[in-house]
Amino acid sequence: MKLPINTDLSGKVAVVTGAGGVLCGMFAKALALAGAKVAVLDLNEEVAAEVAKAITEEGGIAQAYKANVLEKENLEEVRRMINQELGSCDLLINGAGGNNPKATTTKEYYETGDLEADTISFFDLDPAGVEFVFNLNFIGTLLPTQIFAKDMLGKAGCNILNISSMNAYTPLTKIPAYSGAKAAISNFTQWLAVHFSKEGIRVNGIAPGFFSTKQNAKLLFNEDGTPTPRTGKIMAATPLGRFGESEELLGTLLFLLNNEAASFITGIVIPVDGGFSAYSGV
Repeated sequence: MKLPINTDLSGKVAVVTGAGGVLCGMFAKALALAGAKVAVLDLNEEVAAEVAKAITEEGGIAQAYKANVLEKENLEEVRRMINQELGSCDLLINGAGGNNPKATTTKEYYETGDLEADTISFFDLDPAGVEFVFNLNFIGTLLPTQIFAKDMLGKAGCNILNISSMNAYTPLTKIPAYSGAKAAISNFTQWLAVHFSKEGIRVNGIAPGFFSTKQNAKLLFNEDGTPTPRTGKIMAATPLGRFGESEELLGTLLFLLNNEAASFITGIVIPVDGGFSAYSGV
């Protein structure tokens, strides 16, 4: 991996939640290349360990931790281990999140008869599924921030970076809970930036557009690998005409964490979307 920006994170301890996933695993590797000691957090300890191993094999410093971003006591214990093994947290990347089929409608538009049909309409959404999606994304950002921001108090050059989404600006069809939860993340980023401003902790966010990952593969591609109609709509609405490559998020990540380049930037969420938010469709 080649870093697009020369951000020196030497001496910093970075905590990355959801780091067993494609995007946040890449973030963890980039932070290590920039010199940070990286705590790789994921509910799936096995995939977290794979990311940490890849970092150490490249000469970086990383340690994997099984972490549930919805359990405060677990996060407190993980923090204690990180403090002992790597040091106190300077950088927090809140990347844990995702959607759930129980919070997803089958169709984009409600049509007469859907209530009786074999389909998941708005009226059929499982409240438990909707609650899970909200909790995973919003509470799964709030709790790690409560735990790890304690390490940042009284220290200079600390940063929190939240991962929002372009559907926080304009909700996507079918996924009302996920869209609403990401909107909450963007709002929470602004709130945190103000709340921690007197402590000198900068809080910003990234809103990725459409990146093809394991999480959204079933929405974007059929079982035979051909694109779904939804993918066709995405391509038509993205001026650059393609999905983003995961590495294309690194410039924004490293810029926002750079305390020289972005020292007066806090409370913003930067879209990385191939022009999706700029295009009206006409």
